[in-house]
Formats: sequence, C-alpha cells, structure tokens
Amino acid sequence: MRKALIQLHLSVFLAGFTGILGKLIDLNEGLLVWYRMGITALSLWPLFYFQGALRKISPRQIAAIGGNGIIIALHWLFFYGSIKYANVSIAVVCFSLTSMFTAIFEPIILRRRPDVVEMALSALTLAGILLIFHFDAQYRTGIILGIISAACCALFTINNKILLRHNDSRTITLYELTVGALVLTAAMPLYLHAFPVASIWPTTMDWIYLLILSWACTIVMYLLSMSALMKISAFTVNLTFNLEPVYSIIMAFILFHENKELNASFYIGLGCIILSVVLQMARVSAESRRERLGAAH
Repeated sequence: MRKALIQLHLSVFLAGFTGILGKLIDLNEGLLVWYRMGITALSLWPLFYFQGALRKISPRQIAAIGGNGIIIALHWLFFYGSIKYANVSIAVVCFSLTSMFTAIFEPIILRRRPDVVEMALSALTLAGILLIFHFDAQYRTGIILGIISAACCALFTINNKILLRHNDSRTITLYELTVGALVLTAAMPLYLHAFPVASIWPTTMDWIYLLILSWACTIVMYLLSMSALMKISAFTVNLTFNLEPVYSIIMAFILFHENKELNASFYIGLGCIILSVVLQMARVSAESRRERLGAAH
C-alpha cells in the first residue's frame, strides 16, 4: 500500500504540470490534445516493443479499452478548453469535482452501495468549489468546461479499474491512447471547420512543451497512476488527484501571476479541497494499518 501511495502522489505531481503546459502551448485545445495523444501513442509502440511489453488482445477488448481512450480524449479537450476560456487555476480546481462524480458513478457502475464517508468528503470538495465559483461571468464558460472534464475523468478512472482485472496497465495505456488519437484524427477536419485556426503546425517552443507533456506528464504519469490503481480504489485515486490544483496553482501564480485574479473565497475553497484529501489519506492509512494488524494476528 505504501508503494502504491508513493506512486500515486508522484503521478499527481507530474499531472500538476499539465495545466501549465496547456497555458504555455499556443495551439487550441483540439490540436493540443491531438498532438499530445499522437506523440504519446507513437512513442509507446516502439518503447513497449523493445521492452517485450506488447500484448495481443481480442477485438472486443480493443473496443472496450478504445472506448475509454475516447473518454480520456474528451476529458483533455474539456480540460484544456477550460484553461483557454478561463485560466489554469479555475480549470484545475474544477478538476477536483472528479472525486464527487466518482462517488456518484462508481456505486452505479460497480453495483455496490454508496460509501457514506466518500459522499461526505465529496460534499466537502463541492463546498470548496462553490466558494471558488464567486467569480465574474467571464469565467462561466471555463467553469462549465472544467466540470464536464471532471465527469469524464471520473468515468475514465472507474473504467480503468474494471479493465485492469483482465489487462495489464501498459496494454491499457497503449490502446487507449492509440484509439483516442485515431478518433481525434478522424474528427479533426470537422473540429477545425468549427474552430478554425491560422496554422495547425506548432512553433519550436510548442514542440518542446508537447514532448514534455507527452512523455513525462502522460506516459510516466499514467503508468504510475495505473500501477497505484491496482492497489487503491478509484475514489482514492481521484480524490488524491485533487492535490493537482495545489501544484498547478502555485506554478500559475509564479509564472502567470494568476493570484492577482483570485479573491479570498478562492483560497477558502481550496482549503476545503485540500482538507478532503488529507482526511481520505488518513482514512486509507488507518485501513492499511488495520489490515496489517489483522494479518499479523
């Protein structure tokens, strides 16, 4: 359990850079996600081949895994859209609603009773979000996109928990990103028709940021989080990822001076979100200790 928690928090730290990179990259959200998924998928195929990690799976499994790849593509589209229409701080804090959506979706999908503690912690996170929503109307579109992104992320994590029962994390990651990239490629002409741009080709700095985003903040981050998911519940993973705003917001303050755009309610709301994570981590640690004591006796 300890190793899984370390992997989880390291993946959260890497995830904290994604919002910053999304702000730095000049491409719109559609092109940004298309390049991210494409670069990542093209990097994983030779990497896993030389590692002997490529696994043949059935068409039915490809469809199930690929469907989840489409969900993560939508999550990223709405997440980066939230950054473009609002700012990094708003987008990453809206992402904290993932734990609330998980507490709602997981009992339905996995057919189990709702966890009262999970619902209470989700309510605390929601309270933090409501406090933060005391902003001008200019952030409304970004907030809506951020909420949709959180719902997609919750579905993605729960589905991954199910997929891990029959597939290893590398196979899942590879096919999710590959199918997601292919679907985006097919949809990109329509997307660019609806949201036209002057150029689809990244600048030199955009390429550098995209490579960091694809390799460190996607491949390494997802492999770590998937490994942790084998030992930890989807709710705990999503709730812990609520720490992502802390890293992103600190960097956004330093790089973009977004602290000048935020008021006291933002910081109080962020405190509620952090408190929900601390309480869940204390709960997980206590359960782990009880399991070890039970095994010893």
